[in-house]
Amino acid sequence: MTAVGAAAPRDSTVGAARVDELRALEAEAVHIIREVVAELERPVLLFSAGKDSIVLLRLAEKAFRPSPLPFPVLHVDTGHNFPEVIEFRDRRLAEDGHRLIVASVQESIDKGRVAESGGPGTSRNRLQTRTLLDALEEHRFDAAFGGARRDEERARAKERVLSFRDEFGQWDPRAQRPEPWSLYNGRIRRGEQVRVFPLSNWTELDIWRYIELENLALPSIYFAHERQVFERDGILLGLSEYTLPTEDELVQRLRVRYRTVGDLTITGAVRSDADDVAGVIEEIAAATVSERGETRADDRTSVAAMEDRKREGYF
Repeated sequence: MTAVGAAAPRDSTVGAARVDELRALEAEAVHIIREVVAELERPVLLFSAGKDSIVLLRLAEKAFRPSPLPFPVLHVDTGHNFPEVIEFRDRRLAEDGHRLIVASVQESIDKGRVAESGGPGTSRNRLQTRTLLDALEEHRFDAAFGGARRDEERARAKERVLSFRDEFGQWDPRAQRPEPWSLYNGRIRRGEQVRVFPLSNWTELDIWRYIELENLALPSIYFAHERQVFERDGILLGLSEYTLPTEDELVQRLRVRYRTVGDLTITGAVRSDADDVAGVIEEIAAATVSERGETRADDRTSVAAMEDRKREGYF
């Protein structure tokens, strides 16, 4: 059993060939991070304390060791977070002295920048876009590193490694630059932004194998544990003050884990007995549905749900 917040145990399932593949992906990501820092003036790393951003943070640390990160870390906080994830976020960043900036959706609501509708349990996921754009503008960030991967969702599969956004933060998939032979053009005009995805060519299985290889610590909810859940629209939602069942929804105590962590009002759990990294790798290797397709309600609203949000400025 993996202890809360402890590093995942090493396992022998990562063979020599896979290590070589992971190190090649690592080298590519480190190269991308260094190139962007060399070309852009004020980058920032988006950090949710999810598995992808944890891997991204480790890669950024490797890119500049023994020097500290030359940029801060930004978390767009919906206010509907898993407590285990926020606890891990604060502890992980404090351990290495990284500068954390929290952009609060609640503050955006209080300032009238966005309007919340539907009651206290309604997802704030779409409201993150305005909060993110405001934070990028306030701090004059011109590049934002994100942990998105092309295998997650069809809109993300359209992304280049450097995803250019106009002066309004909006994304046009038809206006992206070619990246032949891993050559990246980071030139932008004043007011434009770049979202950078060093993990573009990674898969979910690569992420977990790298976590195993690097012995990375993760929030405890990534591993099997007992939790009170109820099913809604085919997704197992954890019981919380923001996710309350209706009279027709039965609350059960099940053994589950999370494949992805986001706004808890839309992020579902999966039944699982995988309580260590090796067990999770075994499950992921046999999975036929991506983590977002299986556990994120916001991606089920329409075929183009993610692309619509990205056009508005979502990361």
